[in-house]
Amino acid sequence: MTVIVLEPNESSNAENETAVDGELDVPRRNAFGHDFRDFEKESMRNAIVQECYRKNHIYQTCEFANKKKEEYGKLNKAEMSIWDLDEPQIDHLLQTAEAIRRDHPHEHWLHLTALIHDLGKVLLHPAFGEEPQWCVVGDTFPLGCAFDNNIVHHQFFKENPDSRNPAFNTKLGIYSENIGLDNITMSWGHAEYMYLVAKGNNTTLPPAGLFIISNAPPWSLYFQQI
Repeated sequence: MTVIVLEPNESSNAENETAVDGELDVPRRNAFGHDFRDFEKESMRNAIVQECYRKNHIYQTCEFANKKKEEYGKLNKAEMSIWDLDEPQIDHLLQTAEAIRRDHPHEHWLHLTALIHDLGKVLLHPAFGEEPQWCVVGDTFPLGCAFDNNIVHHQFFKENPDSRNPAFNTKLGIYSENIGLDNITMSWGHAEYMYLVAKGNNTTLPPAGLFIISNAPPWSLYFQQI
């Protein structure tokens, strides 16, 4: 198979603005000059995407996520290879890995991380229970504490049962300062599942690789959804 990776638009990079969040500079546009997932713009997919986020934000509770982690953490659903995915998803994985290899040629662990980062989307496969899309895709966010206003489509959280639980409605919620991400319950989806798969199979990836896998959105800095 020949993998084609489009070259970035250098002129768009020169004009790229960044949003600063703490110590992280986050570009507003990708290497091809396109905005990252601008949900405010009209598009044919906007209504479908919004409905997926609505269900995600309503049904992703701390109890739901913990039950899914217990169910899928057993790693007893099925055995599949990367080539069992559909072609568009494989293309996305290969393009992401090739782009990372181009930018970081000596970070071999990062190339592998890019190649497998979205394999958790097998949750959509019938062999894994054919989970609904809102339970598989979308951005990840912490549960057990107040929902941050910066989460995409934050308005839908008002219908989430956790938003009415006083124990979850403070900044720290059920957690304490400096507890560490490993001790926080995140929303359930393909990223969290792939993290469990990697850990459960004694991966040799460094902690940074596991962090990237469990927090899927950083890859959007290289590509918009394909």
